[in-house]
Amino acid sequence: MIEITASVFCTSLGAFLFRREIIPRSFPNLLGRLLYWLGVPLQILVLTRKSNLSQSIWLPPILTIAILLLGLGLAYVSLQLLKQLTQYRSVSWVKQLSDSFYPSDRAEQGSFVLASILGNTGFIGLAIVPAFVSQDYLVWVVLYGVTHNLIGSYGLGVFLASYFGQTTANNKWKAAWRDILRVPALWAFALGYYSKPWQIVSFIDPLLQAIVYLVVPGAFLLIGMQLSRLQGIENLRGAIVPSTIKTFVLPILAGMVITCLGFPHEARLALVLMSGMPSAFANAILAEEYNLNRPLAASTIVLSTVLLPLVLPLWLYLFR
Repeated sequence: MIEITASVFCTSLGAFLFRREIIPRSFPNLLGRLLYWLGVPLQILVLTRKSNLSQSIWLPPILTIAILLLGLGLAYVSLQLLKQLTQYRSVSWVKQLSDSFYPSDRAEQGSFVLASILGNTGFIGLAIVPAFVSQDYLVWVVLYGVTHNLIGSYGLGVFLASYFGQTTANNKWKAAWRDILRVPALWAFALGYYSKPWQIVSFIDPLLQAIVYLVVPGAFLLIGMQLSRLQGIENLRGAIVPSTIKTFVLPILAGMVITCLGFPHEARLALVLMSGMPSAFANAILAEEYNLNRPLAASTIVLSTVLLPLVLPLWLYLFR
């Protein structure tokens, strides 16, 4: 409850400051770049240093990657189905449906795909899911969060954001791979993993932790600033499909597959809950960094967060 209250406050504050022009119009871009290049890498570095990754637990990361790819597949299929609707625009209701839900330009498609795949496993996930999972499977939750942030948000997410954010189709694949190699979060993970045996000066760890505590409020401030750019309800309409994929379709399909594979109930519940977390605020950060559709990124975060309390009891009933 505290996490939700804090997120609502920071989001509202960001929207208020930006709409009232108390802060410069360029501030969201600056904040997004600070989070991308400094805040999130420090968060991953601290989490990696504190996590017990010495055990040979390879299964949760593999399943996390599989769920990410499943989300990518669902996003692609959804885009193709929505694109098919544009062929029947002569019918009035089909035209209205197509105009409301089909992302027509590359920047909007990029935000659509990212919102369907990337979840808020770090803040909301690690705050909520441990309350429903036994102690034996808490490490699964942590590994899911680490893998999702590293491989998903700042691996696959950067690749897709770079791909859709290119202004020209020339060398778009080369540019996307180049951007992945420059992702600061990947280097932060490597530094955190290999620096675990190091003894750090006593005041450094609390200092890093204090900086990390500013990342989440800063991200929600950014979301609020992006939401203040919304014009009417058009972006909220566009957020319905990716938000539904992220909070409903993806977790239920993941749960069905994991059930068929015969995993224990506790493991299945941990994976389903983490896969159903709302769209990540990494979407807002990537939208700023790679010039994607910012209002759509922000509105999917809000809409999917609103949907979470509605679907959470369903997952507990079906997969506990």
